[in-house]
Amino acid sequence: MFDRAPIAVLVTGGEEHRLLYTNDAFQSMFGDRPIGAPVWEALRDLVGQDTLAALDEALATGETPRLDDVYVTADRGGGPHERLFRMSLSGIPLQGGESGLLAMVQEVTAQTAATRRMRAMEKELRRLRRRYQSIVWAGVHGVWVTGPHGESRESQGWQRLTGQTPEESLGRGWMRALHPEDRVHAEEWWDKAAEQAVSLYEVTHRVRTRDGVYRHIRFRCVPVRENGAVVEWVGTSTDVEQEWQEERRRRLLERAAAAATDITNLEEMCQALAGVIVPELADSCHVYLLPEASGGLPHAPIVTERVASAVREGLPRLPTRRKEYQTVDSALVRAVRRRRPVELSYPPGRPSFSCPEAVRTWMAEIGSHSLALLPIVVEGEVAAVVTTGACGDRPPIPCDDVRLMREMLDHAHDAVSKALRFRRTQRVALALQHSLLAEPPHVPGLELAARYQASPTAAEIGGDWYDAFMLSCGAVKLVIGDVAGHDLAAAVCMSQVRNMLRALAVDRDESPGDVLRRLTRALETLNGESTATCVLTRLERDDEGVWRMTYSVAGHPPPLLVTGEGEGRFLQDAGNPLLGISHDQPWISAAQPLPPHSTLLLYTDGLVERRGEDLGEGLERLRRCAEPLAREPLGRFCDELLTGMPVTGEDDIAMIALRVPPEGRYEGVAS
Repeated sequence: MFDRAPIAVLVTGGEEHRLLYTNDAFQSMFGDRPIGAPVWEALRDLVGQDTLAALDEALATGETPRLDDVYVTADRGGGPHERLFRMSLSGIPLQGGESGLLAMVQEVTAQTAATRRMRAMEKELRRLRRRYQSIVWAGVHGVWVTGPHGESRESQGWQRLTGQTPEESLGRGWMRALHPEDRVHAEEWWDKAAEQAVSLYEVTHRVRTRDGVYRHIRFRCVPVRENGAVVEWVGTSTDVEQEWQEERRRRLLERAAAAATDITNLEEMCQALAGVIVPELADSCHVYLLPEASGGLPHAPIVTERVASAVREGLPRLPTRRKEYQTVDSALVRAVRRRRPVELSYPPGRPSFSCPEAVRTWMAEIGSHSLALLPIVVEGEVAAVVTTGACGDRPPIPCDDVRLMREMLDHAHDAVSKALRFRRTQRVALALQHSLLAEPPHVPGLELAARYQASPTAAEIGGDWYDAFMLSCGAVKLVIGDVAGHDLAAAVCMSQVRNMLRALAVDRDESPGDVLRRLTRALETLNGESTATCVLTRLERDDEGVWRMTYSVAGHPPPLLVTGEGEGRFLQDAGNPLLGISHDQPWISAAQPLPPHSTLLLYTDGLVERRGEDLGEGLERLRRCAEPLAREPLGRFCDELLTGMPVTGEDDIAMIALRVPPEGRYEGVAS
């Protein structure tokens, strides 16, 4: 039975432990051993003192000990190496009444080595787990596990962050700590989370902390799949409030700088800045311009102009381009007086300070509860005030955000200051320009209308002008002109040319060409460097009551005549050189009858010229635009041309129009 046993078996006899038997497995392990020899001799290379002592004890006591760690250095063909065996001893009777021992020997070298490796691996795994946990906790504030649709199963750190109890955060209870707006997005995503084909999901939510303040927390998680299906999500949560604030600050400053850099129009610039502030920093933002020198009257009421308005989605908007009376005790005047930000809080919809009635009604409608007003100082005076507000569930604008808005305005200060100065200069220039342009006179039997549109891209006074006046003989003179340049010198020259032309036109009864000839000589004498263009017309009725016109053109776009039937043509029979340029040839004039209900239009080149385009294309465009307006009232005729023509805005536009009424009708100046 023992011969074929899979473990080594040997039998010893007597107190000398003579080797009586070994089976095939033993011989395979240790080779042939001399039968009959004592064990200490037959197994000298295998048996140590501990093993011999165990043999003696088993034989003497009859117990069945087991030796688990029997180390043997043996050679199995690959050189000597240590092997480990397990041995069990049992007493057995032998023939002749002698006692012996049955030893069963099993090699456990591989098993023990595997066990040791497993124990070492478990120890290393525990060490790596501790290291990983340390790394994780060094960079995150919470670790959590959810079900496939976001149902919380385990979490560490969440309760410490939010103040929720473990029971409150189970399931989807943890979402109650999210900001209401973020909670909607989170619920929508987790409803479909199990079907999302993502290996990593990352999102930042606003989380209400245990002290009631919302902070930005980044959530990162990965799915755990079994058989292709998501069974749970393992993730971390990290407080990134500081990082988020820095990123927002950088982004808003860049947007504010871009708004100030890319836009030159003051109103558009203010509107763009208000759009940067709302809804990131406030629920509403309005920009008010102050009249000049208002900073010198800090204790007096002022009239402001609201030039920009922005509100978050869903709120009513205050209209722009509105002037508002600000009393001495208003919040805006307080900000002007202090010249630094003013922050106010009050019961929702019930401001505790004076404000215009329309604004008070609006504040009550939106539930406004706080304001932050920031003055903009230009050249030592408060030129504008930016008012920002919070309403509804939004808390008052924090001090950090007020400082950020001040920083945004500081970044845009140079551009805003330049735009404010440009706007003020443009207003002064426009007022001066209009002061130099006369209102058309009342002429029985004719309608007259004049328009002037300043360039929105230039603050200087221009050289465009028109004029109309009556001679003592009853004739009417219409003039349109343009002095080269777009500055104060051009305006001065324009005023000189206008006044000289008036004087020369009434000095003698001569043709328009002769008047322009004398005018250009005067210009050569007084100012040899200036040039100008001009159209001078003389209108009078003949004995039959028909209006006739004599005209002369000095380098100017030709007059346009539109009949009452809507047929237009340019009058080009009286062309002459520019004013101010020597010309030895006679200055020519041409005559043109004006049929009833016809319209004569004199205009400057800003109406027809476009950069890179032939002037003929602009003239043809004007003709096509004017013909359908032949029957419109004369004032509307002029207004429709200003709005209907695709002008570039790079030059001023002046125009004066005359309409001959139908026979038998007499009209005055058109509006």
